[in-house]
Amino acid sequence: MLNVPNENVFANKLLFDEQGVYVGFDESEPTSESGGKPRVIEQLRERLSCATIVMVGDGATDLETFPNHADAFIGFGGNQIRAKVKNESKWFVTDFQEMIKELGQAVRCGTL
Repeated sequence: MLNVPNENVFANKLLFDEQGVYVGFDESEPTSESGGKPRVIEQLRERLSCATIVMVGDGATDLETFPNHADAFIGFGGNQIRAKVKNESKWFVTDFQEMIKELGQAVRCGTL
C-alpha cells in the first residue's frame, strides 16, 4: 500500500451502532471541525519536516487544505461523488487502487 505510519494518518472517525448503521462521527477529532484539516496539515509539516504533503478527501472541508496548506489534493469519489470536489479537483479518482497506482507513478516520475 502507501506505507504511511498510522500516527501520520488523520481522518474523521466514523461511528456505527450495534447493527452496523452509520450514526455520525467522533466530533473530538480535529479533522471534524471547520479549519481543523489545515491545522493538522501544518502540525504534520512542522513535526515531520515534510517536503510534500498530499491531502486526499471527498468533501468541501477537504478542499480547504489546498493550495494554502497541502502541496497536492486528490479528490476521492470512491464512496460518494460530490460535484464540488470533482469539479474543483485537478486530480480526482473513484478507486483506491487507482489512487495508489497514480501516486506511485507521480513519486517515481518526480512530479510529486
